[in-house]
Amino acid sequence: MLNPMKKLIILSACSAIAFSINAQDLHFSQWFNSPLTTNPANTGFIPDADYRLGANYRNQWSSVMSVPYQTMSIFGDAQVFRSRIQSGWLGLGGVILHDVAGSGSLTTTRVYGSIAYHQMLGYSSLLTAGFNVGWVNKNINRSDLKFPDQFDGKFFDNSIPSNVYMDRNSINYFDMQVGMNYAYFPNSKTYVNAGFSVQHINQARESFFKSDPPGFDSRIPARYIGFMNGSFKVNNLVILNPMGYYTNQAGSSELVGGLNLQYNLSGDGEQQLVGGLYYRLGDAVIPMVGFIYKNIRLMFTYDVTTSSLSKYNGNRGAWEFALIQQGFYTQYNGNRHESLCPDFKR
Repeated sequence: MLNPMKKLIILSACSAIAFSINAQDLHFSQWFNSPLTTNPANTGFIPDADYRLGANYRNQWSSVMSVPYQTMSIFGDAQVFRSRIQSGWLGLGGVILHDVAGSGSLTTTRVYGSIAYHQMLGYSSLLTAGFNVGWVNKNINRSDLKFPDQFDGKFFDNSIPSNVYMDRNSINYFDMQVGMNYAYFPNSKTYVNAGFSVQHINQARESFFKSDPPGFDSRIPARYIGFMNGSFKVNNLVILNPMGYYTNQAGSSELVGGLNLQYNLSGDGEQQLVGGLYYRLGDAVIPMVGFIYKNIRLMFTYDVTTSSLSKYNGNRGAWEFALIQQGFYTQYNGNRHESLCPDFKR
């Protein structure tokens, strides 16, 4: 059982780390399985299908907090007008995110709609640009919060009046992102993709107070995200997928790199086992395991904390699930049944 002072230290450390990771922006270790939150240009950017539906769930710091940080999302996107636009198409999609952070029940709900245009450049590359616009709501239960002036030296006492005052418990604002992608696929065994996006380009104000105190700016700083990934077919049993991800917001940054392997279990690619390992610089080692059955993918990752917080949480950082289903249209809707990236069917 942790004593109150140790809890205070842990909560302070968690808050500091949460701020350092993109100023508390929502994020997933499996950024590659949350395409629309990583880059709006990913909308309809589906190398091996025409449409996809997905869900993500992340549970963080449950080993040290009575109410862990929980982030979940559902998304869907599809390619349209493939038969009407020469060598190109549009991508349409949307995503809903919901996040509950800590004992104060700081709850965030985001709803985005996105669109992207994809243009083939010859027969072996693709260029994409996209944007999304969304509505964001944040609310907090002030009665569940504990403030420094309520600490009596041993415990937090809610019966002690706090001098902290908030003008409102709920806020709403609009948010906008833009991004670009490029993919290169010279043959059936090689696929390389890179993208860059800017989030919060409108820099909406996010505050539970009506005005900012002197020297403080409550506008959301722009967040920059860049990523690269590749897919290389080694043989009829193995596909290798190296990946890298970098983001920076308000001087705080995150760098993640690693790879995973797809192993052909059934011979025809209908059943695949996935295993991989990633590393978030200065923070966590992230093993991954997954299974692919036909058009359904289930992936699981676990963040093994390597930072100074590990002495409090016993290396138990976060666990995360991603479930994705994708497929093709019927032949009457301009379908394509070939994949731009390596697979086990050719």
